[in-house]
Amino acid sequence: MRISSNAHWATLALVCATTVRAQAPAAPAQQTATPSTQQAPKQQTPAQQTPDDLQQQDQNLPTPIRVISREVDLLFTVTDKKGAFVTGLQQQNFGLLDNGAPPERVVRFTQQTNLPLRVGIMLDTSSSIRQRFQFEQQAATDFLLQVLHSTDRAFVEGFDVQTDVEQDFTNRIDLLNTGISKLRPGGGTALFDSLYKTCRDQMLTLQQTTDVRKALVLVSDGDDDYSRATETDAIKMCQRAETIVYTISTNTGPSKDKGDDVLQQISDATGGQAFFPTRIQDVAQGFLNIEAELRSQYSLIYVPANFKQDGSFRTIYLHCLDQRYAVRTKKGYFAPKAPG
Repeated sequence: MRISSNAHWATLALVCATTVRAQAPAAPAQQTATPSTQQAPKQQTPAQQTPDDLQQQDQNLPTPIRVISREVDLLFTVTDKKGAFVTGLQQQNFGLLDNGAPPERVVRFTQQTNLPLRVGIMLDTSSSIRQRFQFEQQAATDFLLQVLHSTDRAFVEGFDVQTDVEQDFTNRIDLLNTGISKLRPGGGTALFDSLYKTCRDQMLTLQQTTDVRKALVLVSDGDDDYSRATETDAIKMCQRAETIVYTISTNTGPSKDKGDDVLQQISDATGGQAFFPTRIQDVAQGFLNIEAELRSQYSLIYVPANFKQDGSFRTIYLHCLDQRYAVRTKKGYFAPKAPG
């Protein structure tokens, strides 16, 4: 489609600059500027790892190709006040600030409803969710039956104190279903370690010849009693891997607890959404909502202004001019670290 003038984006920047107060996370560990062509080696269990181990592994992380080429691919969702998805909007309906400035150039704006998916199902298998686990398994299987098209791929894993990938990326529902059925609950919960390693090992190293949409569906109560990595570490890794995280809480109490807050923070930072079913039987509805959203997103590819390959975190503020609509996207991304 024809790209309209960038003058509108600059005008919006003047309006929004005095109100945007996004805070960047602490500077990330150094990373190389050349994507890895090999899968990461098998990692230690959380019990064996130390914070120094995680920091050392961080130093050799690949950087997504789009960021290296200065093109940022921003996926986002638009909803109305009732939460219904809004489609059919155009580039001129939005304003964008990247690190506080309008983009240098907009490359492409599209509705990517058919972009191939690379989806990971992360099921909490700790002892704290033992009585709810059967509902998790069935809902995950139903979700994969609904969401996977011929060009999509998914993997299945469980996590307690360790991360267990029962089935790697595949399009075969029978293999994914078998992987889900093999999972068994028991043990403590290393949520942050598992999320960190899943994004690093499954998503960051993913090699594709075409554009894909990367997402994780995390089903958990949000409690963590075993991780060496922190919540911030896990979120940073999701952002580096350019992976959206959707969370589904298995808590069914009358009010949110600390674990629910954790799930909300993870999804908010990565551009996903958190779902809080009131009954464990309603976990399946959360999966259905995610399936609908994955097919109702927009893609904006742009070149940021004043871009530096310094490894810093660059904030993103995307706004719809029509105040009836809300935009949900990731909070920012990591610029690559220049070699040398």
